[in-house]
Amino acid sequence: MSRYLHTMIRVTDPERSRAFYEALGMEFRREMDIVREGVTEATNYFFGYPGQDEELELTVNHDGRTYEIGTGYGHIAIGVEDLDATLASLERQGIRPEREPYRVREGGSRLCFVRDPDGYRVEVLEKAGS
Repeated sequence: MSRYLHTMIRVTDPERSRAFYEALGMEFRREMDIVREGVTEATNYFFGYPGQDEELELTVNHDGRTYEIGTGYGHIAIGVEDLDATLASLERQGIRPEREPYRVREGGSRLCFVRDPDGYRVEVLEKAGS
């Protein structure tokens, strides 16, 4: 049987990225160097939510290259119980939403987007009826 394991994105500053994803409630799980012919090419940092196996993999390539997000990337979605409390916590850490929370349809879930240190969009979604 197949199952979803992780999503990988490339980042440029692992410490800033770690602080961002931990501010969203993720836990740092492990790091792993990618070594070929004795040279460390990249380091992978894995994050997830307690009680969930699925992970977010942040990869830092050590060759100095930069990245463009591209037009095919959309966003990562994070579910929260209380959007207002989450946004207040993020605000204290200098993380602000792109715009105020909104609903895409009447009675639907409230949501907003924040950006990680590399510009990746993260949807913060509160369940409907909250």
